[in-house]
Amino acid sequence: MSSQLIINNSIVDDEWKLVMPPAADEEVKKQAGKVVIYKLTGEGSLTNEQIKNTIFPKNGKVILPVGVFLFHQKVLKKRITKQEIGLWMETHEEIDSFINEVDDINHLPLISVKVKKFADGRIFSIGNLLRMKYKYKNELRAIGDVLRDQLFFLKRSGFNSFHIREDRDAKDALLGLNDFTTPYQGAVDQKKPAWKIIKR
Repeated sequence: MSSQLIINNSIVDDEWKLVMPPAADEEVKKQAGKVVIYKLTGEGSLTNEQIKNTIFPKNGKVILPVGVFLFHQKVLKKRITKQEIGLWMETHEEIDSFINEVDDINHLPLISVKVKKFADGRIFSIGNLLRMKYKYKNELRAIGDVLRDQLFFLKRSGFNSFHIREDRDAKDALLGLNDFTTPYQGAVDQKKPAWKIIKR
């Protein structure tokens, strides 16, 4: 199977293994402490059982769910130092809910943001926040329902890595990074608006 990962305007092999938690029972999701967020959005946080029962490789580069990363953070210190541990978050998770529990966000070589549906615009806000407010400098990857039409705007929001949905053509998606030549507004990738840059 060909690679679906785009980094630096190229399609590359993925060195990282994305770790998924075990599925939670529907009834467990609706228990006390989960019911409000689940009823409002259908997006529950991982349960303690899911976090404890998530299995991941003891070696190599792995991307862990935020809850799993925080649970194992102390025992993972050596692997964090070796740049083997990244984390991934869902778009409904608040950065403020975990940022203070991470020793230094820039010790993480990779942060991935998983979008369940391409129409979920929260991924753009998360990219902006991680780059502008929290000063994250390393690889910021969009995963999940990621399509060509989003790539240019994800790049503007600070993403520099994109895992294209498996049923789409990564070569075609790559072209989406150059859909526009001169964006009018300032953004993460180009802070000055076009009218300040273009010479008359």
